[in-house]
Amino acid sequence: MSKNIRSTNLRFNLDKDVQNRAWQYLQTMDKQKFKSYSQVIAVSLVDYFDRYYQKQDDPYLETREREERFVAQIVTAVENAMDKSLPVYLAGCMAGISQIAPQAVIPTPEPEDADLDWDFLGE
Repeated sequence: MSKNIRSTNLRFNLDKDVQNRAWQYLQTMDKQKFKSYSQVIAVSLVDYFDRYYQKQDDPYLETREREERFVAQIVTAVENAMDKSLPVYLAGCMAGISQIAPQAVIPTPEPEDADLDWDFLGE
């Protein structure tokens, strides 16, 4: 056995909800994606303790994460609503524009200096 490998035994009490769920996840995990129990348990432990210590340093972490998820849900809902209603609204606007009667064009009076020769400015 290599000096860099450590062994431990795990015991799951299936009468306890969390341990039973953990055991069920291990039994039903996708073997193509998760190569071994050791890898899954190592990744899970690292994730758990990283979040645990991060929460110790930042007690508002979970609150901010929940707020960010909530804001993302609102943005997605607004985007979906706009995707559905904006084309109808714009079509209505375009139909309304095409029904506007043309206005009479009022000629603008010619400026008083219209007969001046502006060529001296040099084009």
